[in-house]
Amino acid sequence: MERKLPVGGVDYPQTFQDFDEWFATEAACQEFLKKLRWPGGFRCPHCDAASEPWSTARGLLHCRRCQGQTSVTAGTIFEGTRKPLRTWFLAMWFVTSQKHGVSALGLQRVLGLRSYQTAWAWLHKLRRAMVRPGRDRLSGVVEVDETYVGSASEEGIRGRGSERKAIIVIAAEENGSGIGRIRLLSAPDVSGSTLLGFVELAVTSGSVVHTDGWPSYSGLETMGYKHRVTKVSRRQELAHELLPRVHRVASLLKRWLLGTHQGAVGLSHLAYYLDEFTFRFNRRTARSRGMLFYRLAEQAVAIAPAPYRSLLSSEE
Repeated sequence: MERKLPVGGVDYPQTFQDFDEWFATEAACQEFLKKLRWPGGFRCPHCDAASEPWSTARGLLHCRRCQGQTSVTAGTIFEGTRKPLRTWFLAMWFVTSQKHGVSALGLQRVLGLRSYQTAWAWLHKLRRAMVRPGRDRLSGVVEVDETYVGSASEEGIRGRGSERKAIIVIAAEENGSGIGRIRLLSAPDVSGSTLLGFVELAVTSGSVVHTDGWPSYSGLETMGYKHRVTKVSRRQELAHELLPRVHRVASLLKRWLLGTHQGAVGLSHLAYYLDEFTFRFNRRTARSRGMLFYRLAEQAVAIAPAPYRSLLSSEE
C-alpha cells in the first residue's frame, strides 16, 4: 500500500516560525503525536476498540470500552520521559534541520539541558527512530562493497582481513551517473552468509547487483539476482572508477564520522550512527526540513522504547 505523502503546512510545520506556533503548548505536542500514532482514529492498545477516549486529569487516554488507560507516549521512544514534549520536539527539529547532524554537546547547548548524559541518550534514542519499519528495498542496478573504519591513518575501501577496523557493507543504487538510495550494515565479517544476507535484506530480488570478484558474493545468482562482477586490482584509483558510488558513500561517511562526531563512535553504537547517516543521505534532496522532522516524529512513535540502561548496556 502506497504511503500518503504528507502536505507541508497541513501535516507538518514548514518553518521554525510555524513550528513555534504549532507546538507552543504541551497539549499541542500531545495532539500531534496522537495523530501520528493513530491516523485513522484512536485504537485502544488493550482491547483494540476504535472509539474516542476520555482524557484524564493526568493526561492519560481512558478507553470507554475496557476502561483501560494509556498515554500518547507509551510504547514509543518518549515513554517515561520527564522532560516536556516540546523540548523533545525542539531536539527533533534541531537534529533534522542541521545538514550534517549534531553532537551530544551541541544538542545540550542549544536546548539548555543540564546533563550531557540526557543529550547523549536523546540522540541515541532518535537514531533508533531513523529506520522506518518495513522500508522499501533498493532496486535497479545496485553497487555493493565493503569499507573499513578505524584508524584515521588507514584509508581506502579495500582492506579485507584487517582486524583493527570495523567492517561496513554499503549498497548504493545507480541513479544515472549519480547515487540513489543507500543501505549500510555494520558487519561482523565478510563471509558469504553475512554479505548475501545483507543483500537479501537490502535489495529487491531480480535487481542487478554489481560487486567486485570477492568469492563471498558468488551465490547471488542462485538467490534471484543478476550478478555483475568487476574484478578490481589493488590500485585504489581503479576501484574508484569501477565501483564509484560505494566509494563515494564510503568517503562521505568517514568524513561525517570524523567531522560531526570527531571519530568518537564506539563499535557498540556504530550501527545507529549508520542509521543516522542513511536517514540523512537518503533525504539529502528534501526541500523542506519540516518534512524530515515529520518523518522522524512519525517513526519515533512507531518503534519500541529504548530505556537509558539499555543504551548503556550496549556499550559493554
